[in-house]
Amino acid sequence: MVVDTSLIIEHVRSKNKLNTTLYQISNQPDLFVSAITIYELYMGVKSKTMDDDIKLVLSNLTVLPFSNEVALKAAEIYHDLKKQNKLIEFRDIFIAATCIVNELPIATLNKKHFQRIEGLIIA
Repeated sequence: MVVDTSLIIEHVRSKNKLNTTLYQISNQPDLFVSAITIYELYMGVKSKTMDDDIKLVLSNLTVLPFSNEVALKAAEIYHDLKKQNKLIEFRDIFIAATCIVNELPIATLNKKHFQRIEGLIIA
């Protein structure tokens, strides 16, 4: 399962980590994160504590790269969404493409956007 940026942000910001969605799914085998999520997380780092929390979370996840195959799938998703006039943020398209190419579901708090993408399984 691919952990979306939204779950990690919720976890890092939470005072009670045991109540976060990320904590609730942490017993799942084989949890992954997209390289795009790493970019998104570090784009928003505001303190040493936040940086340390992110590093701790990421140490328990396997990073999936943004490959040529993922890039091509992302372009396909972009065109499909554009035709339907349902475009979403490009980084979410990259994360969804990573999931589809690797045949993995996504765990996210942003179901509304990800539901627009055909072939993406939302956990």
